[in-house]
Amino acid sequence: MTATLEELDLDLAAQGAAEVPWRAIVWDDPINLMSYVSYVFRSYFGYPRDEAERLMLLVHNEGRAVVASGHREAMERHVQAMHGYGLQATVVRGEG
Repeated sequence: MTATLEELDLDLAAQGAAEVPWRAIVWDDPINLMSYVSYVFRSYFGYPRDEAERLMLLVHNEGRAVVASGHREAMERHVQAMHGYGLQATVVRGEG
């Protein structure tokens, strides 16, 4: 009976780990203007001006902002797109 409970615990833990979203994070840099970062968030992600400004200020004031969360492949595409715009971005796993 114990082995079955331990197996169940492992299965549930693995299932929970698979459900943890990935996050796309944009990092502050000394190169890009705040207005440009806001523009990228509006044009690429389709964020309204207020949300793009809020995220840009997080990048500027706190050094980073989570700009999207979801499946790993989608976050990797977002990060590649951010690189294409000249922004520093990474994919991390965690609560989003």
